[in-house]
Amino acid sequence: MNKFKKVTTNLLIAFAGAVIAVAVYSATIGKTKVVTVEEPSQPVQLTSLPSAPQGGVPDLTYAAEKSVHAVVHIQTMIKNQAYGGGSGNPFFDFFFGDRGGQYQQQQPQYTRASGSGVIISPDGYIVTNNHVIDDASNIEVILNDDQKYPAKVVGRDPNTDIALVKIDAKNLPYLTWGNSDALKLGEWVLAVGNPFNLTSTVTAGIVSAKGRAIGINAGKMPLESFIQTDAAVNPGNSGGALVNTRGELVGINTAIASRTGSYSGYSFAVPAAIAQKVVSDLKEYGEVQRAMLGVTIQKVTSQVAKEHDIDKIEGIYVNSVTDDGAAKHAGIKAGDVILKIDNTTVNTNPELMEQLGKRRPGDKVTLTIKRDGKLKQYEVTLRNTRGDTSILKESFSVLGAKFGAVSDQDMQRLQLNSGIQVDELSKGKLKDLGVKEGFIITEINKKPVSSVDDVKRALNQTEEGRPILIEGVYPNGQWAYYVFRVE
Repeated sequence: MNKFKKVTTNLLIAFAGAVIAVAVYSATIGKTKVVTVEEPSQPVQLTSLPSAPQGGVPDLTYAAEKSVHAVVHIQTMIKNQAYGGGSGNPFFDFFFGDRGGQYQQQQPQYTRASGSGVIISPDGYIVTNNHVIDDASNIEVILNDDQKYPAKVVGRDPNTDIALVKIDAKNLPYLTWGNSDALKLGEWVLAVGNPFNLTSTVTAGIVSAKGRAIGINAGKMPLESFIQTDAAVNPGNSGGALVNTRGELVGINTAIASRTGSYSGYSFAVPAAIAQKVVSDLKEYGEVQRAMLGVTIQKVTSQVAKEHDIDKIEGIYVNSVTDDGAAKHAGIKAGDVILKIDNTTVNTNPELMEQLGKRRPGDKVTLTIKRDGKLKQYEVTLRNTRGDTSILKESFSVLGAKFGAVSDQDMQRLQLNSGIQVDELSKGKLKDLGVKEGFIITEINKKPVSSVDDVKRALNQTEEGRPILIEGVYPNGQWAYYVFRVE
């Protein structure tokens, strides 16, 4: 079954006087964000345009043949485990309070999910949507030739809805990244994926808009600048490829605009420029490095232009600059209008955010600014969320460990429903606590863990200064509990 994710209900998104429903694919059937669509009150005025020249339709067969072998079917199992009563654990009760009652562990229940992914290297790296693999306890990748491989999560980013997984394989067909910035309105593109479990499906359409923000990403600092196309995309296409006529990967299909939960004319893809940078960060740092300008902004509209005496409706108006931000340090002031980042014109907030989303803290950009009717250029060194130019390491790295899967034999022998094994230890929290190699972590803060992604999620969801309780068992059957605080 294909799986949908209900991001929110009754979310109204206005596009050109119309309200459009947005459906985001995830992986469980029936979970779709669907909103009633209101038609425009005024009829659309049509303009006569010259017809396309004879023979002008591009040949899409090369792009289809190239991409279909590099797009995979992703099937996941979502484990739902319920716990009742108190913990029965003195460490947990001391730090989190005695809940009372007896600790009861119920048998896990599973939900099957489905989506798509794109092979981006011959050694098995695959990019997909975060919502396709989120909460998955088991991920299986099926190639176009029906070969099946278990996959591990390398990293994920809810802010862009991009995730990276890896399979143990070599000499795989793969797609190369294309230049999504160079896409033009009206350019032909193909959407490749596995809608409704119909594997290796190719649909065609054109780029109908760029720089769309539709309010669906769930991260703390969501970044949206979608490519909008009219290529048919349906449940199961999530994480699949959007390719140009040369067979280059220019986007990752993510969402649809729909009245019914199925395709109704609009689909949205994360631009390759953003996805490629996210993937690179996840491989190198374990988390995405966000470059911050340090400004609050709004699009220059006719109302904004009138209020602030701006002579032309263009660019992005700077409402304020943060004290420790990159913009203020470079000399940019409130009231300035940003026209370009390097050589790219920006006229909407998503366009500006897309350009920043391709960069890291410490990168330098040139901003073209209009101030008092005059153009000025400023070189800005972008900063991170802390206000400096350093690369931020994820909290997961403080553990100082490499993890591996627990064997089926140990899972059965120790009667475990979840677990991830400590394969190697280096300098870090676990070694300081006295954890030994071979220790099987079953829970963190009473949440079952079965993958590296589960461990990362548990750490990231713990507030700074709060205790973290790690529970588990050694292969000899000895249970152990360790506690430390997030610093």
